[in-house]
Amino acid sequence: MADTPPASDARAAVPGTPRVAAPPEERGDSTLTVIIAFAANLVIAVAKSVAAVLTGSASMVAEAVHSWADTGNEIFLLAADRSARRKADAMHPLGYGREAYVWSMFAAIGLFAVGAGVSVTHGIQELFHAEPATDFGIAYAVLALSFVLEGTSFLRSVRQARGEAQEAQRDVVEHVIATSDPTLRAVFAEDAAALVGLLVAFVGVLAHQLTGSPVPDAIGSIVVGLVLGVVAIVLIRRNRDFLVGAGVDERTRRVVLAGLLALPDVVRVTYLRLEYVGPRSLYLVASVDLVGDDAEHVVARRLDALERKVAETPQLAGVVLTLSTSEEPSLTV
Repeated sequence: MADTPPASDARAAVPGTPRVAAPPEERGDSTLTVIIAFAANLVIAVAKSVAAVLTGSASMVAEAVHSWADTGNEIFLLAADRSARRKADAMHPLGYGREAYVWSMFAAIGLFAVGAGVSVTHGIQELFHAEPATDFGIAYAVLALSFVLEGTSFLRSVRQARGEAQEAQRDVVEHVIATSDPTLRAVFAEDAAALVGLLVAFVGVLAHQLTGSPVPDAIGSIVVGLVLGVVAIVLIRRNRDFLVGAGVDERTRRVVLAGLLALPDVVRVTYLRLEYVGPRSLYLVASVDLVGDDAEHVVARRLDALERKVAETPQLAGVVLTLSTSEEPSLTV
């Protein structure tokens, strides 16, 4: 994905504009999504590990590693969600929202190093030192159970993403890539990769049973690792985008600008900057021209009152308003 500013998942940023995504403190959707994923992955990881030991299947080993990596990642994602909710203080006036991307980055790196790295390495080793698998029925049973549990977790993340995507007027995949919520993106991507991995593992185990050769099974392990590697790289890049200061898309910028111009005291806006400082949390800086030609001390009080009013918007972690000069061109919607 190109390094372009992501789309917004909150069209509202000033009073009078429509809201799309509630701020984190008003919704526990992401937390519940991660908890469901954690519970599912923990059960799956144990089952796959037992199956890997009993069958000796390379694909099952890769799937077990994958699930243990996902289970550990959910802990990072829970830490991300919790850290991002901390209130602003003197040392962090815009809050701790960006911590969500730090913890999510750890999770993505772990998925790449553990999930992808171990799976590919084990598959390559199996190609050169192949050992036949046994008890294929156990492998099929565990894969079926895993598919049901992973599917349940995936449907939960899809349901959350679909609701937010409809409000943001995007399709589900576009929203998952664009959203400022790293926990939703990570769970959705990891569960989707897990379902693909299960299908690959099934084909590898089946080919091993039918041909008697462990090579397809080993290749399945490598393919699972490559799928995890691609997902991990996408997640790493998206977290990096938000950590270095991601802006909003043009559609959101227009909506916010229209909202500012709709305020009774604002004649025109000459500068507007919007930047994500956490999941569903924006920092707004704008230059405005106020109605009338009051004395300087009166204008200062009016501007302060306007800034406080705009700052009441839940999606805004911080607001800075300055006065426009007469020669500055006006921004238009």
